[in-house]
Formats: sequence, C-alpha cells, structure tokens
Amino acid sequence: MSENALPVEADEIHLHWMREAMNMAEDAMAAKEVPVGCVFVRGNKIIAKARNRTNQLRNATRHAELEAIDDILSNPSLTSQDDAVSGYPYLLKDTILYVTVEPCIMCASALRQLGIREVYYGCENGKFGGCGSVLGVNQEIVHPIHPGYQAHGGYLRDEAIMILRKFYITENTNAPVPKNKANRILKTEIPPP
Repeated sequence: MSENALPVEADEIHLHWMREAMNMAEDAMAAKEVPVGCVFVRGNKIIAKARNRTNQLRNATRHAELEAIDDILSNPSLTSQDDAVSGYPYLLKDTILYVTVEPCIMCASALRQLGIREVYYGCENGKFGGCGSVLGVNQEIVHPIHPGYQAHGGYLRDEAIMILRKFYITENTNAPVPKNKANRILKTEIPPP
C-alpha cells in the first residue's frame, strides 16, 4: 500500500471504490480496449466513471480519466458557481480519483490543472506514469499555479496487473498491424512492488 499507513476502515473504503474502478476496467476488456477503468468520488458517491475508449474512438487521448473528466465538465450540477467566479476553476478540489493504473503523464497533468484532491491507483505505469513511476507531475514537479496532489498506489495491484496481462496476450484486432500472439503464455506470478 501507500507509504502512509491508513486505518483499516479507510483502507476498506478505498478498496471499495477501487473495486468499482476494476468493474470499469473489466468493461474495457470486454470492449477490446486496454483494461483501465476509473471512478471519481465526491461526498462518498461516484460522480463519474469511465473506461479507456482509445480504440473505439480512434483517439489516443481517450483515456479513462479524460473520459470521466469530460462527463464531469458537461454536467453543470457537478460544478459550482464558486468555481466559475474564482480566479481559476479547480473543479475537482473536493474529488478523489480511483483508477486501476497510475495516471499517465497527460492524465496526471490534467488532474493537477483541475485541482484533484487525491488519487488512488492499482498498479504502477512503468512506461508513462505521471505520479512518480516515470515523472512526478502530480507533486514532484513544481508548478507556478497549480497545486500538487497526493497519489497512493498498490490498491488491488495484483488484479490490475493481471487484467492488463490478460489483455496483452490476446490479439488486438484494433491495432494498425495486429501481431500474432498465439504462442504467448499468461504469467501469473507477480513480483512485489
């Protein structure tokens, strides 16, 4: 889990919301998308949830986080008048994101610009991670305007890794040049973080 030990009841709450994000990742897998899912929680309820839709929309920016952010931005009941009047609208200042994979650099930056309160994620993103695995866009990089946010990894980590592995051993018929993966074997042993 995270470096800061949380009370057991807090961990249970985070695991509950992470399971909801995993449900969205399973939806992505069923739709032949990279299985990443997320939920945005405010006031102990989901205000938006999404999954990756990059293949479906043929748009590499349609990550789960940006799909959910678009839903939030298009719903006036989820933004307040205070946000619109203030100097810069931190629309996510009271919101927590639960996502199955560490946000990429692009998504981590968008979350920072919208003032996300906190992020909980499943597994690290060793290629594109924006919350410390590759680049600390969330907090380590100083920004003159946007405040940083805490990101905590390791919630349902093994499940998040396994669903990604299951996806990556299958044929991606949506790929520009599909690769033959008939000889790939699902590795079930997961090394510790």
